Amino acid sequence: MTAPDSAGAPGRPVRPVGYWERVDRIVEAAPPLTDDQRARIRAAFHQPAMREAA
Repeated sequence: MTAPDSAGAPGRPVRPVGYWERVDRIVEAAPPLTDDQRARIRAAFHQPAMREAA
C-alpha cells in the first residue's frame, strides 16, 4: 500500500515517522555516482525481458 507521506509525496510506502527524511539525508550526503556506476545501473535495469522457452 502506498500513501502520501508527511511531505505530501504520493507513492511512497507508509513507514515510521521520520523514515523518508532519514533516507533523504543519507542520499544527499552520499558522493555522486561515477559514469561507470551509472552505466552499470542502467545496464542492470534495461536488460531485455527473459523469454520462456517454448
